[in-house]
Amino acid sequence: MERSEITEQLTEIMIDVFDLDELDYRDDLSAADIEEWDSLSNIRFMVSVEKAFGFRLSNSEIESLDNVGEMVDLIQQKLA
Repeated sequence: MERSEITEQLTEIMIDVFDLDELDYRDDLSAADIEEWDSLSNIRFMVSVEKAFGFRLSNSEIESLDNVGEMVDLIQQKLA
């Protein structure tokens, strides 16, 4: 799957999970940038990512992520 396809799907997931009208995707986007991104919505986000891309994320993988760009990199690795 191409990076652009992953970012597009991830953007759709984030708009849905965080109940946003729109989202200007950036690789450096993080929880600090989205007011609605709290601990509960983070769990919903990770579960939605797992369902959408068809794999499980370990706690250590989740904890290692600093921004959405790193999430895209991890998804690419998992799908390779």
